[in-house]
Amino acid sequence: MSQPDQIQPEIQPEIQPTTEAATPAATSAQQQIIDQIYEALHNVYDPELGINIVDLGLIYNVDLREDGFVTITMTLTTPGCPMHESIGEGVGSALQPIEGVTGGTIQLVWEPRWEPSMMTDAGREELGYW
Repeated sequence: MSQPDQIQPEIQPEIQPTTEAATPAATSAQQQIIDQIYEALHNVYDPELGINIVDLGLIYNVDLREDGFVTITMTLTTPGCPMHESIGEGVGSALQPIEGVTGGTIQLVWEPRWEPSMMTDAGREELGYW
């Protein structure tokens, strides 16, 4: 398997989050890869908070093209987050071993703005938000 291209952060103006893991046209094989991507992203942690970026609510969408190129739409807890590069590198490293992913990009967005209500129940529990 060839190694995917380095995933580089890309700034986009605005995108609405989605709770769907795939576009309606995603095939079963694509959906399996998207599921593997989400599973891998559970292993990428915000170093300051110690919670994975999925449970923290930072991942807004994962889009997988037919050719295996993935676009991760995500945010950070604050625009000045000092862990920007670290988290981006973690995302790239997490996706490298996934068969079927040929490359990708991160679309870093600031709208909608992240807030604690975007965390999953598991994320809230880890931070003691109950």
